[in-house]
Amino acid sequence: MIRHAIAAVALVAAGTSAAYGQAAQGAKPAPQGTKPAAQTAKVDAQQTETRNLTAYAELLRSDVRAQKVAIITQVMEFTEGEDAAFWPIYREYDAELAKLGDERVALIAEYARNYDKMTDQLADKLATQALDLEARRQAVKAKYYERVKKALSPKTALRFLQVEQQLLLLIDLQISASLPIVQ
Repeated sequence: MIRHAIAAVALVAAGTSAAYGQAAQGAKPAPQGTKPAAQTAKVDAQQTETRNLTAYAELLRSDVRAQKVAIITQVMEFTEGEDAAFWPIYREYDAELAKLGDERVALIAEYARNYDKMTDQLADKLATQALDLEARRQAVKAKYYERVKKALSPKTALRFLQVEQQLLLLIDLQISASLPIVQ
């Protein structure tokens, strides 16, 4: 059952990826100013890529987040009492995770803006911020694992953690695959 639910998220993510590709292909350059055409085209392409990467990351997050509740409901198979105990905790968890997601989208946008002019100092700053975000995401997961474990059971909390981890990995893979490797 978990595999079927996760496969559904993978399809949503793949559909989002395809939609992103179509949107990126259909992007039109901004009107030219007084800069030479080649320079303007390069700047326009960089700005378009930055906007597209940021929009893609946000779109992927929103598409998968919309499906997560349905997937978690299906996989967890809560009783009425478990349902009542779980969802308030999950909403708090999701709100904390969303704040970290917003920071990640901003970090991706900064990476995209600076991709062509990456320095060692900037690379270190971005890597450090990315590692910090990942550590904070792990801390949020650990915090809410404990809360679900206390409210329901360790087995139920583990099942939630497994499903959540699989969903986050799918999102991470889709976003990472869309980012160019630094030169």
